[in-house]
Amino acid sequence: MKFTDIFIRRPVLSMSISVMILLLGVQALFDMQVRQYPKLTNTVVTVTTPYFGASAELIQGFITQPLQQAVSEVENIDFVQSQSMQGQSVITAQMKLDSDPDAALAAVLSKVNSVRATLPSDVQDPVISRTTGSTISIVYLAFSSDELNSSQITDYLNRVIQPQLVTIPGVATARLIGGTPFAIRVWLDPNRMAALNLGATEVMSALRANNYQSAPGQIKSDYFVYNVNARTSLTNIDEFSDMIVATRDSRVVRLRDIAKIDMGAGRVALSATADGREAVLIGVDQTPRANPLTIAKSVRDKLPELQRNLPDTIKMKLLYDSTLTIQESIYEVIKTIAEAIAIVIIVIFLFMGSLRAVLIPVMTIPLSLVGVALVMQTMGFSINLMTLLAMVLAIGLVVDDAIVVVENVDRHLKLGEPPFRAAIIGTREIASPIITMTLTLVAVYAPIAFLSGLTGALFKEFAMTLAGAVVVSGIIALTLSPMMSAYLLRHSEKDDSFESRVHARLDRLDDYYASKLAAVLDKRPVFIVFALIVLISLPFLFKIIPAELAPAEDEGYVMVMATAPDNANLDYMQHHMAAISKITQKIPEVETALTIAGVPAANQGLAIAPLLPWSQREASVKDVLQKLTPPIKQMPGVAASPFSMPPLPGASSGLPVQFVMTSPGDYKTLYSVAQSMQQAAEASGLFMFSQIDLSFRAADIDVKINRDKAGAYGVTMEDIGNTLSLLLGDGYINRISIDSRSYEVIPQVERVNRLTPEMLGDYYVRSSHGTPIPLSDLIDIAITGNPRTLAQFNQVNSATLGGVLMPGTSIGTAVKFLQGEAARSMPKGFHYDFLGETRQYLQEGSALYFTFVLAILIIYLVLAAQFESLRDPLVILVSVPMAICGALLMLGLGLATMNIYTQIGLITLVGLITKHGILMCAVAREQQLNQGLDRITAITNAARIRLRPILMTTAAMVSGLLPLLFANGAGAQSRFGIGLVIVSGLAIGTLFTLFVLPVVYSFVASKHTPLAIFEEVTHDSD
Repeated sequence: MKFTDIFIRRPVLSMSISVMILLLGVQALFDMQVRQYPKLTNTVVTVTTPYFGASAELIQGFITQPLQQAVSEVENIDFVQSQSMQGQSVITAQMKLDSDPDAALAAVLSKVNSVRATLPSDVQDPVISRTTGSTISIVYLAFSSDELNSSQITDYLNRVIQPQLVTIPGVATARLIGGTPFAIRVWLDPNRMAALNLGATEVMSALRANNYQSAPGQIKSDYFVYNVNARTSLTNIDEFSDMIVATRDSRVVRLRDIAKIDMGAGRVALSATADGREAVLIGVDQTPRANPLTIAKSVRDKLPELQRNLPDTIKMKLLYDSTLTIQESIYEVIKTIAEAIAIVIIVIFLFMGSLRAVLIPVMTIPLSLVGVALVMQTMGFSINLMTLLAMVLAIGLVVDDAIVVVENVDRHLKLGEPPFRAAIIGTREIASPIITMTLTLVAVYAPIAFLSGLTGALFKEFAMTLAGAVVVSGIIALTLSPMMSAYLLRHSEKDDSFESRVHARLDRLDDYYASKLAAVLDKRPVFIVFALIVLISLPFLFKIIPAELAPAEDEGYVMVMATAPDNANLDYMQHHMAAISKITQKIPEVETALTIAGVPAANQGLAIAPLLPWSQREASVKDVLQKLTPPIKQMPGVAASPFSMPPLPGASSGLPVQFVMTSPGDYKTLYSVAQSMQQAAEASGLFMFSQIDLSFRAADIDVKINRDKAGAYGVTMEDIGNTLSLLLGDGYINRISIDSRSYEVIPQVERVNRLTPEMLGDYYVRSSHGTPIPLSDLIDIAITGNPRTLAQFNQVNSATLGGVLMPGTSIGTAVKFLQGEAARSMPKGFHYDFLGETRQYLQEGSALYFTFVLAILIIYLVLAAQFESLRDPLVILVSVPMAICGALLMLGLGLATMNIYTQIGLITLVGLITKHGILMCAVAREQQLNQGLDRITAITNAARIRLRPILMTTAAMVSGLLPLLFANGAGAQSRFGIGLVIVSGLAIGTLFTLFVLPVVYSFVASKHTPLAIFEEVTHDSD
C-alpha cells in the first residue's frame, strides 16, 4: 500500500495529526466524569402502605393483593416482591436495568392511584419511593449526645440537617435511621375509661373532633379581604389535657381524667448504634442516575458548615464513606497503568537495543491512551474502573503495530537500504497486515457493544475504549511511526555496541527457530494430532472450572445479618446487635461499627463494619470474615453470619445466595418444602449459613368473640374492633402543629397494661345501655403459631432460602446444587427463581459465550475478505483454541474462576493471538504470489521473517499485564483474573502458533495465484 508514503515524505503532516490527537484527547480527559462503574440506572420502586394494628393476613388480602396486581402491570419490571406484615404492606418493584426511573415512578404512581379507592377507608395513603435498591447508603453520618435523647436529636436533624443534605444535587433521600420522631402520646387508662363509662369509639371521636384542622376561607368586603383563621386545632400538651371528651352525670370528663399526655417518642421501629453507642444515623442515598463520587464529595464539603452550626450537646461523626474504596480502586488502576508503561518500555529496549528505536513505539502509548479519550467523550463515556482497565490492556496492544513497523523498517536497513527507502518499502509491506490486525481487534470487541443487561452496561465502555485505543494506535503506526523510522533509525556498524549484541542474539534465535521448525514440519501428522487433542480437551476444561458472576472484591467493609426468634422485639434485637458491635470492634482491621436493629424485619438486625483503608491494613475482607465468623456464629439467641456484598452493582439486597420457592398453595405446605430445601442445603456442605424467611413460630393471639353474648349486651363487632385498635394499635388519630412542624397524635395504653395476652380481658367495651363490659366476658384467647410476614414473589406465595457460601465455594456450584435438588424433591405445582447475586449470575453468566462465538465468526469474515480465501482464516484461527487451552489450564488449577472478567480476557485473547497468524500468513501469501513458492516453503520463510515482531509484541503485551498479576487492594481480584487469562493464554498460544500454525498452513492454506486481469479488447471497424 502506497498511501503511507505521503506521511514519510511530509513529516510536518504526520506530526500535526499526532499533535491534534493529543490536544483533543487532553481536552476530553478534563471534561469527562469520574465514576466507579459505567453509568448504570438501577431503579427500585417501593410502595409502603401502613394500616396500623391490622394483621398480616388482613394486610395481604385487602391491601397487598390489589396494589401488587396493579403495580405488576407496569412495563419494564424484572420482578415484584411483596411483604405483608403486622400493620404494614411493602411492595417492591425491581425495574430492568437502565429503565427510565422517572417513567417507572410515574407509572407505579398511576397504577396505585387507580386502585386506591378499593382499599379500606381507614388505611393510610400509600407512600411511593424510588431508590437504587442498594442495601447500604453512600455515606453514613452519626449523631449522638450525652444529654439529649434520640427523639430530641431526631427533631433537630429533621429541622436543620436533613433539609441541607437533600438539596445536594444527586441525593435522593437523607434517611434518618434509629431516631424516633416526637409525637403526642396519649397513654389511655382502660380502668379509668371503664369507671367513667367511656368507650373507645367515643374517645376516638372526641380526639378527631376536637383537634380539627379547618380551612374556613376569607371574608371579602367591597374593597378589603380578611383571612379567617379558626383555632379549631390544638397546639400544645396542656390544650390536649384540657380537651373535653364527654359529659357524664353533668360532669365534664377531660382527656387528662382518662390518660396521661406527653411529648415523647412515636412508633419505635428501628434503633441504631455507632461505635457501640446509641446514635441517630443519616444515610445519604443517591438517585438512580447520580454519580456517588460527586455526591460523597459534596457531603464532605458540607460537613464543616454543619459542624460549625451544630449545638454543643450533639456530636457528629462521618461514620462511613463508600466512595473511599472507589477512589482507592481508581488509584490502584492508575498506578498499574504507570507500572505497565515502564515495564513495556524496558522490554522493548531489551529487544531493540537502541533508544532511538525504542522512542518510536513508546510515543504510541501516550498518544493512544490520551487520544482514545476523544472517542470516549464522543460516545458519552466516563473515566471509570472499566475504561481504566481497558487502558491497562491497551498499553501492550497499542505498541504492537508500531513495533511491527519499526522491526520491518530495521530489517530493510540491515539489507542495505538507506533509512528513507527502508521506511517507504517496510511500511508498504506492513500496512495491509496492520490494517487487518486493527480491524480484527475491533471486530473482537464490536459484539460486546451490542450486549444488553448488566454485562453490556459494564463492558460496552471497556470494549469500545480498547477498540478505540487500537484504532488510534493503528493511525499513529501508519503516520507517525514510519516518519520517525525514516529520520531516527540507523544501522549500527559497531560490533561492540549494545544494539549489535542484541541483534546478534536475535539472529542466533532466528537460526535456532528455523531448525526446530524444520524438524516440526518433518513430523507434521504428530502435531496435527496434538492440535486435535487440544481442541477436544476444551469442553472438559470448561466443565471443571468453577463459575461465578464476578470474583469477590475487597469493598472495604463487611456486613453481619442477624435473625432472632420470630417473637423477638426491638429490645431483644438491640441487646444482641450491641454484642455483635463489640465483637466486630475487637478486630484490628475494623475502623468503626454501626448496627441497625429492626431491619429488614422487626426480628432482624444488620451490622456494617467499615475497615481501615488498604494502605493501613494487611488483611483483606476475606481475612476479616474468617476472623469474625467463629465468634459471631457462636452467639446465643440469634442466628448470625458475616458476609461481603456482591462485587457488581445492580443486585437486589439480601444475602449472597437467595433461592425463591413459589406456590399458589397455602403457606404451610410451602414452609414444609422450604424446610426440606434448607436441610438439603445445610447437608451439602456448601453453605456456611442459611435461613428461610417463612416460619410458623410467631405467636399470635387469636381472639374468638362470643357473638351471641356480645349481641345480648348490644356490643357490635365494630365496638370491639375499635377498642382493641385504640388501645393496642399504635396508629395515629390526627396531627398537631408545633413550631411549624406537624406531629402525630398516638393514643395507646401504656406498655405496663399490654405485657401479657391475658391483659386483653381487662379492657372494657361499652354496651348499648352505656354499661362497661369487660372483654373477658366476651372473648376467648388462644395462642397460635403463624408467619410473622407473608411474602409473595410475582403475586404468588413465596419462601426464600438465603445463604452465605463456604469459603472457596463458587456461586455456580451452589446454583447447580439448588437446581438439582429442586428438580429431585420439589412437588408438582412449585416453582423456583433466584434473587440477588445469584439472579445476576444466571442472567449474565453466559451472555459473553454467544459474544465469543460471534467475535470469532466476525474475525473469520474480516480475514477472509483480506486474504481473499476461505481457508487461510481457518489457519489463522487454529491458534485460538491453543491459546484458550493455555488460559483454561491456569483457571483449572484454581488460580481464578470463570467469570465475566475472565470471559472478557478470553475474548481479548482471540484478537491478540490472531495477530500472530495474520503476520505469518500475510508474508506467506505474498511469497506465494510474488515468488511462486509452495505452501511449506512460503510459511517457513514467513515464520522466520515474522519471528521477531511476534516475540516482541508478545513480550510487550505480557510484560504490560504483569502488574495485574501482582495487584492488591480494591478491585485486585478482577484485574488478576483478566491478567491471568491473557498472560497465560498469550504465552502458551504464541508458542503453539510458532510451531503448530505452520503445520496447519501446509495442509489447509490456499494456493494463492495472482487475480485474473481483465483487459478491454476493442476491434477496429473495417
